[in-house]
Amino acid sequence: MLERLKESLENAPVVKFQDYDYFVFSIADGIPTIEPELLNEVIEAMASRIEGQYDKIVTAEAMGIHLAAGLSLKTGIPFTIIRKRKYNLPDEKEFEQVTGYSSRKMYINGLKKGDRVVLLDDLISTGGTLIGILGALEEMGIVVVDVMIVIDKGTGRKKVEEKFGIKIKTLVGIDIENGQVKVREA
Repeated sequence: MLERLKESLENAPVVKFQDYDYFVFSIADGIPTIEPELLNEVIEAMASRIEGQYDKIVTAEAMGIHLAAGLSLKTGIPFTIIRKRKYNLPDEKEFEQVTGYSSRKMYINGLKKGDRVVLLDDLISTGGTLIGILGALEEMGIVVVDVMIVIDKGTGRKKVEEKFGIKIKTLVGIDIENGQVKVREA
């Protein structure tokens, strides 16, 4: 299962970004092109693992957008995007995103107290993005039914799970060893 995903990860180039090992991968970066068969494999796997009733899919800009769109088309459930740009709309929620290599403000629109959501993204590494998002959603009174991430890389998953008392589901785990991506079970 997930053979296309595993194979494409194992063939992904690894580059240094400051002190951070960054792998370049189509689902996470759009480079090389995202093949429909790979995207479909990932969407099918995500859909089969999500549990509970939810009324919206939520993802962060930018590399979760295609995942949310695919899951929305499959389930018929609408999605919203947490953006990197401020729109000054009523009830806009601003929070800080801190990753392994950057920090920035992000903005939530289109959600209201009591909404039941599935949060999805392409990758968890340090957990900084998810910590920011989950903290903001919690402050807004949003019910996070499930969290689904394609790739688990690093130590962030455990940190986020402990901080928020949630279970993060991932499709695969990876480690980077000697400049190579090594796939492991999630």
